[in-house]
Amino acid sequence: MKCLECNKALGYTDYRQSMDTLGVELCDEHMPRMSKLIEINSTPREAIQLYYGLKEAGVSSMLEWWDGSKSIDIAISRVKLNIEIDTEYHMMTHEQAINDLEEAMHSFKNGFTTIRIPHVLIKYYLKETVTNILGIMEGLRVHIKAI
Repeated sequence: MKCLECNKALGYTDYRQSMDTLGVELCDEHMPRMSKLIEINSTPREAIQLYYGLKEAGVSSMLEWWDGSKSIDIAISRVKLNIEIDTEYHMMTHEQAINDLEEAMHSFKNGFTTIRIPHVLIKYYLKETVTNILGIMEGLRVHIKAI
């Protein structure tokens, strides 16, 4: 049991608290930082889990990256990929659908691709989600090189 951020060994209490709160292994220094991020930006717990899943796969990404108009849950700037975690996708209204489309348009105008991932996919299928994002990144790399 080690902190995913600094590799510090975790005691059982720190491990249990971190897993119960965030679903990832973080020490008593890094867990409050992530908790504050959730509080300030309403960052989904699954975004933090996906961030560390991508980190474990060797992907350098950023949590809550500001794109000039809004905060993106996870950004992978190397391949110009923005990832948004949908926590309320089952309650989508036409206003939300239009807002999502406008956000995607804004991203495309800035050369970024935005994908939306339902939170339950990360909650139950984190490894498969990471594998698919790696595949998306590979496709984007090919297109970036072609341009």
